[in-house]
Amino acid sequence: MVVIRLARHGRKNFPFYKIVVSDNRFSVKKRFIERIGFFNPFSLIKEKKFNINMQRFQHWVNKGAKPSDRTKDLIVKFNSIDTV
Repeated sequence: MVVIRLARHGRKNFPFYKIVVSDNRFSVKKRFIERIGFFNPFSLIKEKKFNINMQRFQHWVNKGAKPSDRTKDLIVKFNSIDTV
């Protein structure tokens, strides 16, 4: 099954997350199909805190990919989309 989820990067105590499309059988950090955005919880500028390519997100959702709960919450919070 294909999922859209966060992959943690960054250094200790300062996480940086990439939003990736991957197969749920593979490791979060090692193997993914496509990187479609990022989330930086420590950024003070809202535009640099969260970024996602919504066209690619919709493309993968239409093909059957399931976004994780946290990814859904971030999209609703930052992009003002009611339902994902």
